Amino acid sequence: MKTLAALTLLLLAAPAFAQDVAAPELRAELVERYAADQDVRDRLVERGAFHPDSLQNPSPQTMELLMEMMRTDADNLAFVEGVVAEHGWPAPALVGADGVDAVWSIVQHSTLEAQERMLPLVEAAYEAGEVEGQQYALLLDRVLKGRGEPQVYGSQPDVAADGTFSIPATVDDATLDARRAEVGLPPIAEYMATLAEVYGQPE
Repeated sequence: MKTLAALTLLLLAAPAFAQDVAAPELRAELVERYAADQDVRDRLVERGAFHPDSLQNPSPQTMELLMEMMRTDADNLAFVEGVVAEHGWPAPALVGADGVDAVWSIVQHSTLEAQERMLPLVEAAYEAGEVEGQQYALLLDRVLKGRGEPQVYGSQPDVAADGTFSIPATVDDATLDARRAEVGLPPIAEYMATLAEVYGQPE
């Protein structure tokens, strides 16, 4: 079972291999950090830890994994902030498409304050063709949801107590699928079906 971030990256069109990059060691470090980001989340999903009822009385093992995830996220964010301070938002020419994907995923799993700082950089990179439209859309929606504002692309669902997903009202529900198509996201009905498949009831 894959996390939502991993699922999203599978949908991105940019090839992530066989590239010459300006900073291969940095790229390797970012890819390694992304692997750690996903590994702890995959282990939590396997334990059902992202199900709405799972954190009511978490087991000691689940709590240990949650603490590991928090430490991993904080360490990864500190590293990425250093990268951005030195290079700006990294381009594929610097760290490869997979390195860019890694930075984006780490930011997705950071604090709202960090996401707000990074969003203008991601938007500029998207406009320059160096970030996928899906990545810009998901980060924008995550920031908007964190602020309690309507999403633009409907990418950040709510989860009910029974484990079902719903999308809060967006800026214009009537044209939602058209906006999603502009950034390479599937229709909302297809997205919801995929969420239900990936995040089923824990065994």
